[in-house]
Amino acid sequence: MADNITVLVVEDEPAIVELVTYSLREAGWEIRSAETAGAAWDSISRGKPDLVLLDWMLPDQSGLRLLSRLRADRDFQDIPVIMLTAKSMEEDKIAGLNNGADDYVTKPFSPRELLARSRALLRRKSPHLAEAPLRAGTVTLDPNSCTVAVEGQQIEIGNAEYKLLKYLMAHRERVFSRAQLLDKVWGDHAVIEERTVDVHVLRLRKALKSADGLIRTVRSVGYMLSEK
Repeated sequence: MADNITVLVVEDEPAIVELVTYSLREAGWEIRSAETAGAAWDSISRGKPDLVLLDWMLPDQSGLRLLSRLRADRDFQDIPVIMLTAKSMEEDKIAGLNNGADDYVTKPFSPRELLARSRALLRRKSPHLAEAPLRAGTVTLDPNSCTVAVEGQQIEIGNAEYKLLKYLMAHRERVFSRAQLLDKVWGDHAVIEERTVDVHVLRLRKALKSADGLIRTVRSVGYMLSEK
């Protein structure tokens, strides 16, 4: 999906908020969070998110009540909502869908499944946010299938190298320091030394084979992707 997608996570368990935030930031999305239905409403009123991940049980009121309020409001009724719930009973899932949820994920859930479901929902409900493949020289990166091809042939590439390549392709001809790449690609929670970025750049160049020249080293500064 597009890099400017904003997701509001409405959840009062910090560990789950951190897990979801880490998982979805890998997709380049902006994550906001709220611990209560009241705080969530305030956040939505200040800026409409592209997607809401909504916990069923919240400290001040149920997620279903907040969902009903959203669906009754003309300004917010079209926001895609995925329910996060520990409830696995079929009648509870039906209740959520009947109240206007677009999908649900039962805890404990796989972060990769949550990301896949989020992407699928946004493609269905907000097709204008769908991501087009990125191209630079002979390299094509498809964000929807998370694949990379060089001269039309799909290549093997590690997850870290994929994220690095995607970020550089989305911001071509711009130089980034190691610290900036750590922050933008791996996020604040990553415990990685700046020199580790050099290792991933080497691996990325090796994976790109004949297209390795796209990744340029800017002496004393950092790295960039350039077709010039």
